[in-house]
Amino acid sequence: MNTLSALPFSLQAILLLVASNFFMTMAWYGHLKNLATSPWYIAALISWGIALAEYLLQVPANRIGFQQAGFSVGQLKIIQEVITLAVFVPFSVFYLGQPLKLDYLWAGLCILGAVFFIFRGA
Repeated sequence: MNTLSALPFSLQAILLLVASNFFMTMAWYGHLKNLATSPWYIAALISWGIALAEYLLQVPANRIGFQQAGFSVGQLKIIQEVITLAVFVPFSVFYLGQPLKLDYLWAGLCILGAVFFIFRGA
């Protein structure tokens, strides 16, 4: 038995979503640092390859989350948005060297509002 399958389905889905989001963030924004002088089509092809890894994690995450953990599609989407911001902010600041802005906090609070509304009564 592998370690992931020993975890509750909801945690399996969330961990897979975190991993998939790391790959997607790298695919979408990593080329700005790594391939800045390469032609756009080279960056696009490499990013597309990285995005494949994201899909190989995202699809099972959504299936586990929906079919086994009982999340609704809306809940899965909001979970993904929370994870997106949680992955993007450190990536942006530490990897791409962008300044940390207070706007990230406001965006996070808006997303927390979305979490409240999508999960209330669940």
